Order: sequence, then C-alpha cells, then structure tokens
Amino acid sequence: MADAAGRLTKLAEEVLGTPLPVRIRAWDRSESGPPGAPVLVIRHRRALRRLLFKPGELGLARGWVAGDLDIEGDLYEALDLLAGLLWERAATKAPRAAALRALARPELRAAAREMLALAGAPVPPTPPAEEVRRRRGPLHTLRRDKEAISHHYDVGNDFYALVLGPSMVYSCAYWESPDASLEDAQRDKLDLICRKLALKEGQRLLDVGCGWGSMVLHAAREYGVRAVGITLSEEQATFARKRIAEAGLADRIEIRVQDYREIKDEPFDAISSIGMAEHVGRDRYAEYASALYALLRPGGRLLNHQIARRPLADEETYRVDDFIDRYVFPDGELAPVGRTVAQLEEAGFEVRDVEGIREHYALTLRQWVTNLEKHWDEAARLTSPGRARVWRLYMAASALSFERNRIGVNQVLAVRTPDSGTSDVRLRERRWG
Repeated sequence: MADAAGRLTKLAEEVLGTPLPVRIRAWDRSESGPPGAPVLVIRHRRALRRLLFKPGELGLARGWVAGDLDIEGDLYEALDLLAGLLWERAATKAPRAAALRALARPELRAAAREMLALAGAPVPPTPPAEEVRRRRGPLHTLRRDKEAISHHYDVGNDFYALVLGPSMVYSCAYWESPDASLEDAQRDKLDLICRKLALKEGQRLLDVGCGWGSMVLHAAREYGVRAVGITLSEEQATFARKRIAEAGLADRIEIRVQDYREIKDEPFDAISSIGMAEHVGRDRYAEYASALYALLRPGGRLLNHQIARRPLADEETYRVDDFIDRYVFPDGELAPVGRTVAQLEEAGFEVRDVEGIREHYALTLRQWVTNLEKHWDEAARLTSPGRARVWRLYMAASALSFERNRIGVNQVLAVRTPDSGTSDVRLRERRWG
C-alpha cells in the first residue's frame, strides 16, 4: 500500500482524538506529520501486529526492542511528546478503551480494516528474547527474587561498566553542580550517606543490595568501618570481591550472595539500603523494615535510599508498568514516600530525616544514557542489540519521569532509638558535619 505513514497518522488521530505530536516514517518510506518534529520510524509493518496484539506500551516496547520501531531526532523530546498519549493515559487504561470505542464507530470501521491490512495477519508475535518468561508462584519468595535480580543485574559487568562509568554505582548520584562529573557526583552521594549514618572507625556496617561494592569500599576506606555487603547477583559479588582484594581491604569487607531475610548476624551499628527496596514489594515491605530493625543495635541508624511514585486517590488501582516489569525490573514495585515512612515507623524506627533528590536522578540517568550511546556498538556486542535498546529506552523515559515529578527518590534516615529515648542525632543534623 502506498502512503502507509499518511494512513497510519489519520487512523491514529481519529482513534486518539488529537493530532499526533511526532512525525511518522513508514516502511514504504512515506512520511506524515508535523515538519521538524521528532520522527517515529516504523521499519517493518510487523510493529503494527505487535500493537494490535498488545495495544499500548507493551506492544510499543516489543516493537522497540525488536528494532521495528525507532526514533530519529531528540529521544527525550519524542518520549515527552508521546507520554501524554501513551504512558500517562495507560495508568487509567484509557488508550485501549478509547481505541476499542473508536474502532467500533461505523465511520472508522473502514479505517480499522485498513489498519489490519497494513499490519498483515494480526497473529501473536514471538516476544524478543530479552523479555522475561512467564513467572510462576507467589511474588517475592527467595527463589523468585533471586531470579528477578539475576535478570536485571547479571547482564554482564563489562556492560554496566560502559554505562555506569568507573564508580560502578547504579543508583542516583548527588550533584553539587550540573557540571560535575558523574564519578564525583557518585562519590559525593556515597560520602553523604556515610555522614548521615555518622560512621566511625571500627563500627560494623551492613549494605543491603551492595551491587558492585562501591558503598562498602568507600565506607571502609574513608571511615574505617568493617562492612558486610549482600547481593543476590553472582556477577556483582564476583566483581565486588575482586575490587576489594585489589584495594587491600579484604580483611575489613565481606561480600555475600545472600537475601536480607537470611542474615542471622549480631547487630550492626549502621545499615545502608541504596536502590534495593524497590525490589521488596509492598506485601513484603513490613517484613523488610522489621528485619532491618532487628539487625540494628539500639541507637543504630538506617539510611534507606528508594525511588517513590506519586500517591493515587485509590491505591488499589496501582499496577506495575508493563514494560518495566517484563523487560527491566521483574516484580519491582514503587510506593509513595509517605507509605515507606509509615512502614518504617511501624517496624519501630524513629524517622529523623527525609531528603528528596529526584532532580539528581534525572541528571544521573541522562549521563548513563550518554555513556550508553557513546559506547553503543560495544554495549550491543556485550549483551544484544535488543537488551541495549531496552536500557536506552528505560533510562531516557525514567529521566523524564523524574524531571516531570511523576516519580521521585528519597533518602530516609531512621534510627533504632533506645528505650531511654536518647539519641546521638544532632539538633542541626541537616549540615551532616
């Protein structure tokens, strides 16, 4: 069929009830849409079959990962323009319902038939290899959590080194200035956490979800603590142990492949949990908070660094983003910061400080995307082109979500206050020494 782009643009605008903000280039090289706008490139008509089989973000994600869809121009601008039509409406399932209602209208039935003809037979497409297979059993068992963590983190240490840079820190950095380097911003974040925890030489630190060991390395080297780092990723543990040995700190740092629910150690003086609690799940969060409380000595501090979503009028309507759940963070769940604080308090903690740093995560993610794009060919070789495309889309869309206040990230400082009620938290603790 000639002018596939024009036909698709017309159909999409009739269904959505609004002009498309991006330009479309179809597989027949036809183009349609506003001049100068970012271009949504549909390389193959099977991308339409994916959309017909899974309307909304999941169909689009499958087309993107397979390479059937692409963006020419500013990726951030394109995602921002499309967000209101796709992802933001998806929270109320409006796109699918609107599409079904629109296609049922007599005047659009011909357009619907044309869409089917453009797509070819709408048979279920085979998901790309990077998609998580169907998971069975209850959420957040020890085994299922380990499998979910392995999917995301056992992509390859060399791949993550390209994206994260020398710091090997996969969480929000702390930027004193937008012009700072990523390495400096990550170092400043680790040091900020150490100061909030008031770490002192000889103390014992537990880092829950230690990643590649950056936090325990910084704390041991700069503050003289003895540290235990736990992760569910075999690849992370191997990498972290090698770094620690090379730094000459193997006598002060232990890395374990272990779930937080399996720790039976004597109490710790401090606990850091940096970008890990998003994996816990709302049904397990009370257990998580209670477990960390039990692992702290009286007077010990917890620093919980966690992504948060905006609260909903009806919390029962919350659902995990399909793309994130299937391709990026299987079984991950976000909660409003108020719920996190409440559940920490219910476990017995005294919450002493909450610092929101969402703008810092937007800067961090944009730097990671820049690193990935700079090393694109090598990143695709180390994993696969599909997996590299997943990470690029995920990180760019997440940067926009932080910038637009759709999600945030907070550092919550909590104390296991002794029965006496006394605490060593200073009156002007915001200065953090």
